[in-house]
Amino acid sequence: MTNKAKYIFVTGGVTSSLGKGIIAASLAKLLQAQGYRVTIQKLDPYINVDPGTLNPYEHGECYVTEDGAETDLDLGHYERFLNVKTSQANNVTTGRIYQSVIEKERRGEFLGKTVQVVPHITDEIKERVQILGNSGDYDIIITEIGGTVGDIESLPYVEAVRQLRWDLGDNNGIVIHLTLVPYLSAAGELKTKPTQHSVKTLMESGVQADVLVCRTEHHLSVDLRKKLALFCNVREEAVIQSIDASTIYEVPNFMLKEGLDKVVLKKLNLKSKEPDIQKWNAFLKRLKNPKMEINIGLIGKYVELQDSYKSILEAIIHAGAENEVKVNVESIHSEYINKDNVSVKLEHLDGIIVAPGFGERGIEGKIDAVQFVRENNIPFFGICLGMQMAVIEFSRNVLGLKEANSTEMDPNTKYPVIDIMEEQKSITHMGGTMRLGAWDCDLKRESRVWDIYKSEHIKERHRHRYEFNSEYMERIKDAGMIPTGLNPDTGLVEIIEIPDHPWFVGVQYHPEYRSTVANPHPLFVAFVKAALNYNKKNRGVRMAQN
Repeated sequence: MTNKAKYIFVTGGVTSSLGKGIIAASLAKLLQAQGYRVTIQKLDPYINVDPGTLNPYEHGECYVTEDGAETDLDLGHYERFLNVKTSQANNVTTGRIYQSVIEKERRGEFLGKTVQVVPHITDEIKERVQILGNSGDYDIIITEIGGTVGDIESLPYVEAVRQLRWDLGDNNGIVIHLTLVPYLSAAGELKTKPTQHSVKTLMESGVQADVLVCRTEHHLSVDLRKKLALFCNVREEAVIQSIDASTIYEVPNFMLKEGLDKVVLKKLNLKSKEPDIQKWNAFLKRLKNPKMEINIGLIGKYVELQDSYKSILEAIIHAGAENEVKVNVESIHSEYINKDNVSVKLEHLDGIIVAPGFGERGIEGKIDAVQFVRENNIPFFGICLGMQMAVIEFSRNVLGLKEANSTEMDPNTKYPVIDIMEEQKSITHMGGTMRLGAWDCDLKRESRVWDIYKSEHIKERHRHRYEFNSEYMERIKDAGMIPTGLNPDTGLVEIIEIPDHPWFVGVQYHPEYRSTVANPHPLFVAFVKAALNYNKKNRGVRMAQN
């Protein structure tokens, strides 16, 4: 076998949403900080080919990689923690696995054999798992298996792990099992039985956990750790406590204190040393010790589920730390904004972000919000659909094109200032067919974005079907909304801004996907700084008035 990489498989038990992605990312950070080349991949048990067609209420945001893959939101955590780009190879779904196997069967590659879960599906999983390891780019691959042990959907993945551990040989593949140790307030104690049953279920599939990471609200006593080690067949030092944290960015330090990295490296027969996380802790110090507070409104259609806008929320955290300010994000449902209440909902804010989305629900509320902040000089940041709403609002209320709209919302609009992209008109399949991945953009000199990026050429990630209609470019430009970023090949308007406004920027792309702890996105940093300046100025005015 040519594969020289070591593998760490992360499974989950008892319940979902325990934070496998954060544990995987935190461990990866500690290993990376010791000089190892690390990446993380996610195996998702659902039958969708990718999350691209899933409702954000169902699965949270769809994260887009540089190479245009629509992936699970956990890949965002991986990039934010490691500052290393992911790709299509980092996210595998059951849908993609079965699609590939069925296509091979149709081509006759199985030579007439009966196609079965074992070995054909499990072989496909094993092949996908080892793509990154075989590349030679990484020393350690962390593979997070979605779902919960015992689910029907995850059984082929657990079986593939069982086979892979045998294939890889001793010290080349280990299993970390993340589980829950619940606290029963009536009894006043932590209970280990759910974890015992979860480990037993895993063992029934032929997989023995090497490390237990126990999510808990209360500290695990020495006796309880010994009990878990005894009944779950792991060493005592391999029982790791993962207590609730005030921010996900504290978790690497918690895992360092628990010795997770040392246990893992020992089992992989690799050397360990003190990880260099000085820059990480400098970020954490700024995050936990802000000098001021500001309030920013996030206006969207899916605000009930925070994961719907996960990357935006994390990018705001990065930018807040960079500015040494605590950003209080107020989620506002655009469906409940109208001209009568927009002032009450927005006047106390120091800035607003109009978020991405699809469909006509809540659109008029977004437009009313944009008009209010434009006319009242409140910092505005529009992302994807948010930029399009800014163009529509400007066209209606400044150019006087009262029926201006997007053909996504009104196919027969008299003034289609936002229209479907030409190459999208003949597409009938929804999945994986939007403008996706990183695209070039040239910035106009002496513009706000040129000053922010400090560059004439940038590359940002996209996920959209509709665009600024260039037929209206000159009219909109003459009225004061300036296209300051264009795709050099297609002429697509990527960025608009209003120079006469204190801070009014809309972008067709998704800058939030590129923001990391090590490199907060410059647009978010500049926007938070503008909101901070607005706060200082208006606080002084209010104090003078009082």
